[in-house]
Amino acid sequence: MSKYVYQTQGTCSRSITLELDGKKIQSVSFEGGCDGNLKGISKLVQGMDMDFVIERFEGNTCGNKPTSCPDQLAKALREAYAAQVG
Repeated sequence: MSKYVYQTQGTCSRSITLELDGKKIQSVSFEGGCDGNLKGISKLVQGMDMDFVIERFEGNTCGNKPTSCPDQLAKALREAYAAQVG
């Protein structure tokens, strides 16, 4: 299992901390942002395959911003997995 911290860009949240076991999401926590919504997202994705989550979250926007916390989570998952497999 590997822990990874991703610095978000363009969102209210400042960072996302992930724990992955291969492609399985063990835990997700956001620093900053919409607390209740992000806690809910974190609980929803726990135990899921990262490819499933990326497919659904990638490209989502927030208001007039070109990204969102779910979109940033998809980016974080890709980056964390790449770092894990080297």
